[in-house]
Amino acid sequence: MFMTKQHLVMARTLGVAIVAALSLGACATYDDEFAGINSRLDQLDTRVQGAAQSAESANQSAQQANQRLDQIEGRVRQLEAAPRRVPRG
Repeated sequence: MFMTKQHLVMARTLGVAIVAALSLGACATYDDEFAGINSRLDQLDTRVQGAAQSAESANQSAQQANQRLDQIEGRVRQLEAAPRRVPRG
């Protein structure tokens, strides 16, 4: 039996439909994997945001400490530059 043009078109269409059905069936299994990956990414994003906030807070504290040290440094220089007192007695 020879295949006519109509048979070839029908076979090709059927083949495409089978491949599409198999592909869509495989997508359903990947949906669960994507959901798991997205959940982990959300958790990581939350942790990264928390770490960024902690780092910002630590940075602000360090800046305040540096300002206090700068203030103290000026006072220490004044005391070091002041003339020595002669002990009494």
